[in-house]
Amino acid sequence: MDKALQTMIDNMPEKTGKSLAEWKKILKHKNFAKHGEAMKFLKGEHGVTHGFANTIILLSKENQMEDSDLVDAQYQGKEALLPIYNELIKIVEGFGNDVKIVPKKSSVSIIRAKQFALIKPATKTRIDLGLKIKDQENDGRLQGSGPFGTMCTHRITISSLAEVDAEVKKWLKKAYEQST
Repeated sequence: MDKALQTMIDNMPEKTGKSLAEWKKILKHKNFAKHGEAMKFLKGEHGVTHGFANTIILLSKENQMEDSDLVDAQYQGKEALLPIYNELIKIVEGFGNDVKIVPKKSSVSIIRAKQFALIKPATKTRIDLGLKIKDQENDGRLQGSGPFGTMCTHRITISSLAEVDAEVKKWLKKAYEQST
């Protein structure tokens, strides 16, 4: 996925009021036969701009997989990492009812008002946890964003459940608190 499309998806909740996953569910329920009908619905009834409406429709048609199917596909052959993923999800869900978990093809975005974390099974033995933390120097396990580029400001690599410790929780919480 190119950076411009990823940025558009990341900004979707703020700009349209809903995440891509939420829009996909709405369009799936409506089951429009034609692209133009869906455009008219999104623009007319929801005030979505032309660019966002077109992107929502195209991405809704592109991949009809359910969220759980997307996560299952990410961890195929990497099942040993699932306990780490599940623990990270449990932590962020504990922050509040305003947390949205949005699985994509190769990662899972964690969103409040905007994305504050990204969970990606980087290898068969490691999860990369991307975080958006403003004005924060690298600190111990908190590294530069690496492969996440501008999607995140920092990254923590996690290879075992034991590494999902107080330090990881602290950085996740800080990213969450800044994502208002």
